[in-house]
Amino acid sequence: MLTSRNLLPFVPAKAGTQRNKTNSRNKQPLGSRLRGNERRVLLALMLAAAALAATPARAQDYPSRPVELIVPFAAGGGAELLARLLSEGLNKRFGQAFLVINRPGANTNLGTLSVVRSRPDGYTLAIASVGLTANPSLYKSLAFEPQRDLDPITLIANSPTVLVVPPSLPVNTLPEFIAYAKARPGELNYGTYGAGSGPHLATELFQAKTGVRMQAVPYGGGGPAALGAVTGQVHALFSSVLPVLGLVRGDKLKPIAIAADRRSELMPKVPTFLEQGLDYRTGTWFGLLAPAKTPPEVIDLLHRSTVALLQEPVVRAKILEQGAEVVANTPAEFRAFIKDETERLATVIRGANISLD
Repeated sequence: MLTSRNLLPFVPAKAGTQRNKTNSRNKQPLGSRLRGNERRVLLALMLAAAALAATPARAQDYPSRPVELIVPFAAGGGAELLARLLSEGLNKRFGQAFLVINRPGANTNLGTLSVVRSRPDGYTLAIASVGLTANPSLYKSLAFEPQRDLDPITLIANSPTVLVVPPSLPVNTLPEFIAYAKARPGELNYGTYGAGSGPHLATELFQAKTGVRMQAVPYGGGGPAALGAVTGQVHALFSSVLPVLGLVRGDKLKPIAIAADRRSELMPKVPTFLEQGLDYRTGTWFGLLAPAKTPPEVIDLLHRSTVALLQEPVVRAKILEQGAEVVANTPAEFRAFIKDETERLATVIRGANISLD
């Protein structure tokens, strides 16, 4: 039992005692109570935790919602076909929808710009083609810079250009065609899909290399332009393979040369331009890109998945049926390709004084 003799006398605490100092420190923010080294350690731990939390969302959990594939062309063309092949295959691989959305206009600029302005998270991707590398020279000013504002994933496929003429034209080889055209400067005409289109630029490149001069006749697309060649409205057409393949096989058009490194499996009897003495290689290409600053691990995942899909025999066969050949290169190789194509087309466009402004 405690008695008064066992109790210590109560002494009130004075201002400035240890207890008040402790209470005062406890009321201060945590950061101000830590020494310099302690603050640095805490900050490093917080950053590490944030990085660990972000990684699964970027790679392991991607995609966690539908992905949009923006096709900057009207429905029904080769770009949409490739986009739908990718959509179907990537959907199966990821178990998530890849939605094909057509946004045509301004020579592919409208659709491409919508991708450039989207969040760089891998959920909005672009299917691009020749316009991406031609437009910087065709327009005096663009709302974006393709090489700066887009991250390449892979060059999907390339459809080489083939020169076809009406069966009635008295030429059968490339040297004969060049000689025939040079003997009639400005008298022959050729089909295009409009100023700045693939056939227009391909023909201007050919004229720059050979000194041939022909007059352009614009059509609304590949079908009408091919029909113009069949009926003799135009004397030449530099076309991708698909629009003219059936007409060549049916002897409605005469193929002269194909602008590739090797002969096409679809036209094995048609020699290349190079075989006939002219270093002329061009075509319509299709690639997959993402907005700039998309996480590298997402780019890598999309690249590996897309390349694996393109290497499937069924997919390769479907693309070949459309007159194109699978490329499936690396992001770095695709970036170099875009740079080289931009420079090459700039020379052609400036030389021909083409402008879409």
